Order: sequence, then C-alpha cells, then structure tokens
Amino acid sequence: WLSLVFVFRVLVYLVTVERVWGEDQKDFDCNTRQPGCTNVCFDEFFPVSHVRLWALQLILVTCPSLLVVMHVAYRKAREKRYQEEVGKGHLYLYPGKKRGGLWWTYVCSLLFKAGIDIVFLYVFHVFYPKYTLPSVVKCHATPCPNIVDCFISKPSEKNIFIIFMLITAIICILLNLVELAYLVIKRCSECMESRRALAAHPEHDPNWVNSSSKQKDLLAGDLIFLGSDTHPPLLPDHPRAHVKKTIL
Repeated sequence: WLSLVFVFRVLVYLVTVERVWGEDQKDFDCNTRQPGCTNVCFDEFFPVSHVRLWALQLILVTCPSLLVVMHVAYRKAREKRYQEEVGKGHLYLYPGKKRGGLWWTYVCSLLFKAGIDIVFLYVFHVFYPKYTLPSVVKCHATPCPNIVDCFISKPSEKNIFIIFMLITAIICILLNLVELAYLVIKRCSECMESRRALAAHPEHDPNWVNSSSKQKDLLAGDLIFLGSDTHPPLLPDHPRAHVKKTIL
C-alpha cells in the first residue's frame, strides 16, 4: 500500500498533475466576449479543482500511517524507559509487532484510509458525475447573454490522469480491505488455537490453577474434618424434648 501510494499517487501528482492542471483557468475559453461570463462558467463547471481535491485526499490518506509510526515510537520509548528503570524483563516483547493497542491502532488506520478514499470517490462523483471531462461545456449563467459553448484545454490528457488516479485509489481501497480481513482472520485463528491449547492442557491456564488449588484446599479441609476424632455437636431442633427423653 505504501509503495502504491508514494510511487503511483504522490509521485505522479507532484511530477505530472500540477503541470497538466497548472494553467487550466487561463486556457478555458468561451465563445463570448461578455465580461465575467468565462469566469462564472469555469466556476460552475469546476467548483473544486481536481488538483486540490487530490492534494487533500493524499494528505488525509497518509495521516493514519504516521499515527501508526508514532504509536510504535511511543512503545519503543516506553520499553527503553522500562529497561532503564527496572533493568530486567520486557514491557513489550516486540514493540513494533501488531499486538495489543498497536493492533487496534493499525486496524483503525486501515478503516480510516479506506473510508477516506471511498468518501473522495463519492465527492468526485458528485462534482463530476462521469468522472471524465467533456471537450465542450454548455453554460448559461447570469452574466452570459445566452447558452454559450466553453472549451476545456487538453481534455483527453486530463481524462487519462483522472482515470489513472481513480484506478490507483480503488486498488488502495481493495488492499486496505484485504489486509483488514487478513488481520481479523489471523487474530480469530490465534484465539481459537489458544482456546484449543488450553482445552487440551488446562493446567497451563492460570485461572484453572487457582480454581484447582481452591478445590484442593476445600477437599483437604473436608478430609481433615472427616478424619478427626471430635465431631461437632448435633443440636436438636427442640432442646427441651431432648432433655425429657434423656431423663426418662
């Protein structure tokens, strides 16, 4: 996922997309000389530029990976501090391994990254229903005297990059979902294996050891009580009737 994002999305964005969309508004021509008509038509068809939407998308998509890296660094710092204070043992056996809270952080990052890409695909669909750009745009805004034709510069080249960015976003979504399913299935299989191991060897379970020791203590107490010579007095339900019977 990281290779796909930084090589095929960030690098392509920095190298080519800025140049393709750089002078977009200047090259947007309409067949009218009415002042303000070209600007209004451009704003109506391009409410938000592709370049800015992609920049915001890439920033939000890469933030969860940075959070995971920060969590790993935090665990390593805690492990180092623990080693300096205690001098033996480990607070985290493998600070960079996806266990405990780091596992949940990584899973949430996958969900967040996939959700961000899905949301931006929907936003692109809302702004540009067919995702592609036509060569001629029909515009009828307030300053324009009638329906005017506006022409987009290099629509075929822009459509190629739009389709490329859409395909890479869809592949990133699929990679995130596949990795999420793999992590969940792996964790479920590990839990099932641990339960099977405890069922086969219950003496390794600390709860079983505590419960068995308590049962042994109770059983030992019962045996001592049964083997003793002194028995507890058995008090009758009616003490007076018992006294009368013994006197008779």
